[in-house]
Amino acid sequence: MNALKVEGLAKSYPGFTLEGVSFTLARGRIMGLIGKNGAGKTTVLKAVLGLVPADGGEIELLGRPRAGHELEWKQKLGVVLGGIDFYRGKRLSVITEVIRRFYRGWDERACRRYLDEFALDPRKKVEELSAGMRVKYLVALALSHGAELFVFDEPTSGLDPVSRDELLTIFRALTADGTRSILYSTHITSDLEKCADDITYIKDGRLLSSGEKSVFLRSFQHLQTAEDTGPLTLEDIMVRTERREFHV
Repeated sequence: MNALKVEGLAKSYPGFTLEGVSFTLARGRIMGLIGKNGAGKTTVLKAVLGLVPADGGEIELLGRPRAGHELEWKQKLGVVLGGIDFYRGKRLSVITEVIRRFYRGWDERACRRYLDEFALDPRKKVEELSAGMRVKYLVALALSHGAELFVFDEPTSGLDPVSRDELLTIFRALTADGTRSILYSTHITSDLEKCADDITYIKDGRLLSSGEKSVFLRSFQHLQTAEDTGPLTLEDIMVRTERREFHV
């Protein structure tokens, strides 16, 4: 059973159309979602999360469509946003107590374990946490209610390289047992080089390519030039692709 299946996803706004986007995320894998600003990445994520209604297409989470399974979906989704902020003056213990009431499968023992593992003091206020620690707190909350699909939108944006690497290690550990998956949108493509299993590339509202990372990278090797001293990176591919129209 796949963690996520998106088939023919379409959404129109004035001046922008997302058209026929399809991809599949298997369980236990991390999929990097790439594309320049305005390409449609955020629209895809919002559709998956149910924040915007799709104009067409189907989305299945853990083999189930949203229709008739909305509550179950929300119990199994963990959302980690780099820019999210809670009430800055509230202690983590207070915020956790509020959030746990929304999840019927909340595991208080697991919550305490993850807070301890991530060195998060429940007595601290949000304003006392670094940006990286706030991301860890979101991950801990999602793990505490048994999330099986994590949706990450720029979770490491603005973090220093050491903090980013620490979080990437945590992200890989999340999927290690094969039960949890991550859909990861970021403009820091070097992070995806380190942690992603699959890559999905959206350009101008359309799916350009989606597949296992090494296969994805090889499919763009025709963009390589004599001046290149090594294999193309994801950043190389995006820069060269956005400069010209071509077909994979």
